[in-house]
Amino acid sequence: MKNYKKTIRPERIIQFGEGGFLRGFVDWIVQITNEKTDFNSSVVVVQPIEKGMCDKLSEQNCVYTHIMRGLKNGEAVVDKKIIDVISRCVKPYDDYDSFLSLAKNEDFRFVVSNTTESGIVYDENDKLTDAPQKSFPGKVTALLYRRFKLGLKGFIFLPCELIDKNGDTLKRIILKMADNWNLEEEFKKWISDENIFCNTLVDRIVTGYPKDEKINLGYVDEMVNTSELFHLWVIEGPKSILDEIPLDKTGLNIIVTDSLEMYRTRKVRILNGAHTSMIPYAMLEGIETVRDCMNDSEMSEFVNKCVFDEIVPTLDLPYEELVEYANDVFERFNNPFIKHLCSSISLNSVSKFKVRVLPSLLEYIERKEKMPLNLIKSLAKLIEFYKYSTPTDDEKIVSFMKEKSLKEILSNVEFWDTDLSFLYDEVVKYDNK
Repeated sequence: MKNYKKTIRPERIIQFGEGGFLRGFVDWIVQITNEKTDFNSSVVVVQPIEKGMCDKLSEQNCVYTHIMRGLKNGEAVVDKKIIDVISRCVKPYDDYDSFLSLAKNEDFRFVVSNTTESGIVYDENDKLTDAPQKSFPGKVTALLYRRFKLGLKGFIFLPCELIDKNGDTLKRIILKMADNWNLEEEFKKWISDENIFCNTLVDRIVTGYPKDEKINLGYVDEMVNTSELFHLWVIEGPKSILDEIPLDKTGLNIIVTDSLEMYRTRKVRILNGAHTSMIPYAMLEGIETVRDCMNDSEMSEFVNKCVFDEIVPTLDLPYEELVEYANDVFERFNNPFIKHLCSSISLNSVSKFKVRVLPSLLEYIERKEKMPLNLIKSLAKLIEFYKYSTPTDDEKIVSFMKEKSLKEILSNVEFWDTDLSFLYDEVVKYDNK
């Protein structure tokens, strides 16, 4: 990739994180936005931790290949794109001044990040005088304070961490950090008035560098990245951001809305709910991967009934939109290029069931005034999996499930946030032990 003729564009985006997800999602989106609109922008990557991949990325001039693979209308599709939107990398642990100097560039308008779920956290030990601060919010607060002192306008934040209300949480921690550092009230007012913190929902499986397979590109690329075809970015924020980054003109699956809650619910209930409703059952049957589930007629029929007959009817988005999303989910489950192990999805299944499946089960009963037999079966299989197989979960949860009766398990409010003993007569029908 060293010989690739890179396009030089104005730097407008600061990106905290150089991992596979951001390179296979945000940077891929920026690449297409540049190609299809007059956005004409590049990304400066900030390595948020001391050890990372920026050196390796810089060695090939921050250019890499992104390969998307999956099913489209039942046919296997492989799509390749060279990504050249990253202009350079900045490493705060090696050169803190270069990091802070990003505040001086008036062209910078967007800050994107993926510092994992544990990245947007408050660290009371961070100080303004640290070089750098340990936490991601600490680094951002220092950068914002430098920009404030220069009298420049703020940023539009598009965090991609997989936590609820990621933008609101980041803003709250930054304001808390400003309090802890005894910074002036004018700065805190500037944070709120001159910056936009968007909550976002991201959805794409990025599989990264294919270590266990050989992909012949015809050239050397040590930073090749792979993902599925599907992508979704829901941004909760003012429509005015589209005046600055024309994502609506890209043809991509990007939604800017004043509330993403219904889209989060759709993802949790359909995508995650499908996983959680079938995986304990699949594990009991000795099925290894999600794709194997789809190729097993009994399991495939079961999860289809869970989703289309009992989950979709409990959601409030337009029916056609829900069915289209569910069909996309099953096409993703069938992706021949992704080996998604049931065992990895089965971790902490009790808490996952409570969040992902139980709301659909209870909502179905309330709306239809009858029992959702397939979701009831998924609950029964979950309990059977914990009782008689080898689940991976908190030891107290596993011990309780193995030792207690079905009635005691169903009535455990600590597990389910409600007493489910009223489901006993239906669940016990599946108790064959």
